[in-house]
Amino acid sequence: MKVSIQPSILTGNIFAPASKSSMQRACAAALIRNGESIIHNPGVSNDDKAALDIIQKLGAELIINNEELIIKSSGVNPKLPPSGDRGINCGESGLSMRMFTPIVALSNEAITIDGKGSLLTRPMDFFDEILPQLSVEIKSNQGKLPLQIKGPIQPKSITVDGSLSSQFLTGLLMAYAGASLNPYKGGSSNGQDESVTITVTNLKSKPYIDLTLEVMKQFGLNVPVNNNYESFTFHNQPINQLTNQPINYTVEGDWSGAAFLLVAGAIAAPNRIFIKGLDVFSTQADKAILQALMDCGCSISVQPEIIEVGLPASGIAGLKAFQFNATDCPDLFPPLVALAAYCNGTTVIEGVSRLAHKESNRGLTLQEEFAKMGIEIILQDDLMLVKGGTGVHAAIVHSRHDHRIAMASAVAALQANGNLEIEEAESINKSYPNFYDHLQKLGATVQYS
Repeated sequence: MKVSIQPSILTGNIFAPASKSSMQRACAAALIRNGESIIHNPGVSNDDKAALDIIQKLGAELIINNEELIIKSSGVNPKLPPSGDRGINCGESGLSMRMFTPIVALSNEAITIDGKGSLLTRPMDFFDEILPQLSVEIKSNQGKLPLQIKGPIQPKSITVDGSLSSQFLTGLLMAYAGASLNPYKGGSSNGQDESVTITVTNLKSKPYIDLTLEVMKQFGLNVPVNNNYESFTFHNQPINQLTNQPINYTVEGDWSGAAFLLVAGAIAAPNRIFIKGLDVFSTQADKAILQALMDCGCSISVQPEIIEVGLPASGIAGLKAFQFNATDCPDLFPPLVALAAYCNGTTVIEGVSRLAHKESNRGLTLQEEFAKMGIEIILQDDLMLVKGGTGVHAAIVHSRHDHRIAMASAVAALQANGNLEIEEAESINKSYPNFYDHLQKLGATVQYS
């Protein structure tokens, strides 16, 4: 699908999409716990659908009731055919693949974990190294998907590298918590505290670990002691009573998706737009977009129920270059580049090393696609330098099958000197299927072909 975005003036209000980071973690926690979980504001992205398919195959029962999702589970008890396709498919979701792999290992059945698209090229060496230490049998495709896993996982004190992605650690934390509920593992037989510790080196994206721990807490799972993000200690403790009672969980608004709307307002809304449904106290790492917006000089007001954002009083010429460290929130690179394209001067964004193993190699992809729009981007060690304020030109760009590249291009088009055409524009379905519709609701001219 091709989408054409015309230069536009934005106005009005919109609700942020549901957070897939929150939604997928909630799916995992609901699977692990015993009982009924009621998920409010469930996500509808392709990644969310992949997580729902996974937990069904691992034993959960799903009931869709209006805008609620009811999940009934008795833990990880795979419902797979006796022969043939005995596995789960994570689609293109890196979080689902990294998080559910250790959770799959709670079972004593042999299960295949697969995916599609760019997920097939992402490195899985972490599991090849770590899971055998936890008594899990694993076979990989030379460090890539598909994986063949056979548990049950036996939680032990180990040391892991957190430099590639915090999502690997999220999966281990969930699996360790689930082990106390698992019929193959169980807790301490003598009632004594048998603590185990996961020591982590070079941990990135700490706020996402905060989100994991918060979700585990709300679902009544065994939450480890966080030792300043250097290690996480699980103590053998009685199962929280919440595991036997229905719980209600509301999926947060998504700061990752909303970041594109906020940037759109900063460059194309003379009278501000209004974004609702975001928790300003969220642990989501991408909430940091607010700092960049404040630093660039746009008009912004942050309130508990609503965020207002628009052009500065002096217009687009009043936007100024900024510096930003995106090491813990690498998904902000695309919207930050769209913003920086309109900021006078050279914007410096740190954390480029976190971009190599996304849906595309985002550092290079951003450099190449924005060059088509006349924006020069320099990659220098771990820094990205964006030379903005020179004008964004009409162009034909390609999403590279990367949802965030498509959205960044669409936002950058809002004040270009002509139409911008995005090829393979449907890539947004991975995280934010309603993105173009939401832009249109705010006043953007969007055409499909």
